[in-house]
Amino acid sequence: MARLLLPLFFIGLPLIEIAGFAFVGSAIGVLPTIGLVILSTILGSVLLRLQGFGALGRIQQEIAAGRNPGRELAHGTMILVAGILLIIPGFFTDIIGLLLFLPPVRDFAWTILRSRIGFAEFKVFRQGYEARGPGRGGPTIDLDAEDYSRARDPESPWRRLDDRG
Repeated sequence: MARLLLPLFFIGLPLIEIAGFAFVGSAIGVLPTIGLVILSTILGSVLLRLQGFGALGRIQQEIAAGRNPGRELAHGTMILVAGILLIIPGFFTDIIGLLLFLPPVRDFAWTILRSRIGFAEFKVFRQGYEARGPGRGGPTIDLDAEDYSRARDPESPWRRLDDRG
């Protein structure tokens, strides 16, 4: 079924957009129609920037609080799709894009999508994270003095790139 819908979408969407241009152009004129298309592109860029940074902040807050950021990730993805739809010339895609910028519409879409998306278990291991700082939470390897040497081992696979030869 999905294989049938995708080609219909790629054929139908441009036809809907062309019909939208013809309808709006005959109602308000050519130059105002072009102006609306340019305005929607600018609006999409601005909204994508503002809403996108807000979504990133909310995702970081959820992760920092140790909660599953799935909802915020979905909202961020829908904001990205909404911005792209507004940037694409066309009135039908603009309407869908503007709707996706509305939080109630995104919440409704999230309730539908949540049951269809499988999530891995989300765990945050915060113990000792603040003390060591970000990026230093790996295992500690304790070496004795005789285990460590600065001399290069010719048999080691861990050599520098400039040692090829």
